[in-house]
Order: sequence, then structure tokens, then C-alpha cells
Amino acid sequence: MNIVLVGLSHKTAPLEMRERLAFGESRLSDALARLIEKDLLEEGLIVSTCNRVELIASTHSADRGMDCLADFLSDFHHLPPNTLNGHVYKHADAYAIKHLFRVASSLDSMIVGESQILGQVKEAYQHAIDAGTIGRVLSQLMHRTLSVAKRVRTETGVAQNPVSVSSVAVELAKKIFQDLSDKTVLLVGAGEMGELAARSLIDAGTNKLIVTNRSADRAEEIASKYSAGAVNFEAFYSVLPSADIVLCSTGAPEYVIRRADTQRALKSRKKLPVLFIDISVPRNIDPGVADLENAFLFDVDDLDSVVQANIRERQTEAARAESIIEAEVQNFVQQLRALDIGPAVVEVKELLLQIVMSEFRRNRKRLGDLSPEQEMAIENVLIPALVNKLSHPMIVHLRNAASDGKPTQTVEDLRKMIRID
Repeated sequence: MNIVLVGLSHKTAPLEMRERLAFGESRLSDALARLIEKDLLEEGLIVSTCNRVELIASTHSADRGMDCLADFLSDFHHLPPNTLNGHVYKHADAYAIKHLFRVASSLDSMIVGESQILGQVKEAYQHAIDAGTIGRVLSQLMHRTLSVAKRVRTETGVAQNPVSVSSVAVELAKKIFQDLSDKTVLLVGAGEMGELAARSLIDAGTNKLIVTNRSADRAEEIASKYSAGAVNFEAFYSVLPSADIVLCSTGAPEYVIRRADTQRALKSRKKLPVLFIDISVPRNIDPGVADLENAFLFDVDDLDSVVQANIRERQTEAARAESIIEAEVQNFVQQLRALDIGPAVVEVKELLLQIVMSEFRRNRKRLGDLSPEQEMAIENVLIPALVNKLSHPMIVHLRNAASDGKPTQTVEDLRKMIRID
């Protein structure tokens, strides 16, 4: 049995193409059912995210199976076959297994170490189970895939260092305050980036958020979304003394948080530290704020330098993860080959059983009178024991042949040895 994979990703295809080839959740069950209607394909699974679309199947012909998946991808979405040229990759057996292990371990992601892809792979597996398109081969493959991804995240630091501005802001806040559960965040500007960073801080444990924005409606919208308070933009200096973390992200062309006004506002904090995070471009917090006592200011460049350093660290850890995956691929290939000899083992035992039963019947008269219990003991105990004894060295030979990738030829040889066509 072969495992084949056909797909495209952010590395091989533009967003417009990935969107055209995506499988929406409402169409996934139908797609899976139609996929395994193909005579060549035994089992099927589809992984469809914003960054990749991949079809995985088990088949008895690797080359024809890969072509079948590629044709299905274009046919299902009503695209001419040549539309996919140069954008689709095809993998079989060890290469397909390695690719899937790397994907689930986030080594093939746009951001190495991100955690979302593992959940998406799990969901794809569950959809295939629900659709009834998973059998013994893909079931074992997916269990091993999830296990490998977990091992990579546990044994390496590939996911430990934050690689987004919002996650780095959280990391800095933790370093300064240790515990964020009793800290107040003032969000100045309620744009997309500001909201993302504020949500990351709340997820990290901060319990109180105050929102201010030039548009009062937008401030109220965000405040309602996060059970926060809202203040008028012109009055945010009045609440500044209560803020432990000030997150600024506006589209203003000038400084919104000024040094002199901030210094006056912070007098009532009694030397408690304040973390200012400016993710605006151009900067909205006066750099002079960093000179104030107990004020810690980080801008986009500061955060980006941490992001880049963390990306380099993740890449180092990714090399360790690749070594884990290489070993896991080899182990699973051996397991898959052993799985393939199951039918061969059954066939060998059946052939031997035919020989033993034939010899028993041919020589039955020479055994004389036997009681029903003795007849039963011969057929149910002695003969199975003889078959097991005779088949054992053959099964060992089959397993060794499977390790070398030649179980089919070995079965043919065994047929000739025991002279049954």
C-alpha cells in the first residue's frame, strides 16, 4: 500500500489560487466522499487552510494515485488541469509521510512554530473519520503524525519564542511585571493591531482594559467586546495614572502621548512602573517618555528586533525538529511495511493449513479408530500448532523482506517453495 499526497501552499501558489482551490467546511464531506469513489484510492483526507490545500490518500499505485489526486483537485473546482502547473507538489510514501509530519509540526508554516496548524490537521482528520474515508493505513499515519508534532513541540524550542509584535509585547510585559493578573491596560487607538495586542495581553492574564479612540463608537465597540471601560479620547490622560500598561496604536501623524503631559499624569503613581508599547507607524509616543522615571518604552523597531532574534532561535530549534522527523519517518515506514505483510501472513498460513489438512485426510486411515474428542484435538490443537510452527520461520522471513521493501516477491517465492499455485 502506498501513501500519496498532492497539494499547494503559500510557498507554491498565490492567495488567489489557494482561495479558488480551498474546500469550505460545508463542501468537505461531499469532497471526501467523491474522492474515495475513485477506483485507485482506498482512503482519503483533505487539509484545507488559508495557507495550504493538501489531499492525502492510500493507494496501490503511487504514480497513478498522485495523478488521480491532482485531477480530482482541478475537476472538483472546475479548473483546467494546466491551471495547477508549477503550483502543485506531489509526494509518495516516505516523502509524503515526511511532508505531513513537517506540516503538523509547523516546520512548513509561514511562521515556524505557530500552533494553529496542528489543530487544523486534527480537524481534517476528524472530518475524514466522520465521512468514513479513513481506514487502517491513514488512521495509523494520522496517529503517528499527531504524536510526532507533539514530540517536536515538547522536545524542541521551536514554539517557545514569540514571533509576532503582539506576542512579544506580552513577553515584555511579563518580564517587567511577572504577574499580569492585577494589571490595567490602557489601549490608545482601537485599530486592528492595537486590538490584537490588547487581546494577547488579556489572554496572558490582564483583567482590566480601558479603551480610548478618536471615534467614540469604535472605542465603545471594543470595550463591549472585551468587557472593558471606554473614555473620551480628549480625557485619556485622566486615566493614565491607573494604567500599568499603555498600548498605543493610532493613525495620527504626530505624538499622541507627549512627555510633559505624561510626566504630570504619572506623579500620582508613586513610582510604580509603567510599560508603554508604541506599535504605531509613525510613532505616536514621544521618545522622551522613556526618560521618565519608572517608564519603560518600546516601539515597533524594538519589538521587531526581538521578533527577528526569536525567528532565528526558532530556525535553530527547527533543525533539531528535522532530525526528530527524519527518525520518525523511518520508523513509520518500517511499521507500514509490517502492516503490509498482514495479508501475506494470512495467505502463508492458509497455504500451510491446506497442506497439513490434505496430509491428515490422506493418512487418516493409518491412525486407526479415534474418538470424537481425539479427532477434535487433532483438528483444533495439533494441526494449528503444526501450522504455527511451520509458518514461524516464513513469517520472520516475510518481516525481513518487508524491511527491505520486497514482501510481494517473498510471497511469490514462498508459494513456489510449498508448491501451491
